[in-house]
Amino acid sequence: MKTVHNEILKNNRSFHKFRLPLREIIYFIEMTETKKNVITVDYKLFKDTKDGKMIESTEGKEPLVFMSGVGQMIPDFEKNVADLNVGDTFSFPVKAENAYGVRNEEAIIELPKDMFMQDGKLVAEVVVGNILPLQDQSGNVHPAKVVSINDETITMDVNHPLAGQDLYFTGTVVEKREATAEELEHGHAHGAGGHQH
Repeated sequence: MKTVHNEILKNNRSFHKFRLPLREIIYFIEMTETKKNVITVDYKLFKDTKDGKMIESTEGKEPLVFMSGVGQMIPDFEKNVADLNVGDTFSFPVKAENAYGVRNEEAIIELPKDMFMQDGKLVAEVVVGNILPLQDQSGNVHPAKVVSINDETITMDVNHPLAGQDLYFTGTVVEKREATAEELEHGHAHGAGGHQH
């Protein structure tokens, strides 16, 4: 589990990656055989309803680029967007259980404080409320929220930051094209906004 310590000490950019759940969270689900398209969207994500607090937006940033039919996106998001055409707008809710799941109290864990120590001091990023990337023995990275700093342990919440949260998406399809043979082989979109090799 010392890999957790190493992950925390990486450059600060790693601490921001979890603020864009659509871009970072990969769902491995059984997909039906569908045409694989590379879809580019501008979107806004809100809590609960379209009048709720905005969680994130691509406004002023690069749009989101994903390949449909390979399980990269929240299934309900892809279902509502995949058949749209360029210029079409979307506006739809996604219930928590169909987004990032319901909260699991067993995902609140105690980790030894020394995992977060460097040169005898707690690393600066370990602050109550901060989201830190934790790496498990299999190399999978999970966002975890610092719940409390105790005498011997750090209490972490490994539930996804949006677990238990109903979501609402609005946006526009900016571009849509068939995936290339290389993209199909690699399982993700290439080029601007996609995966860079």
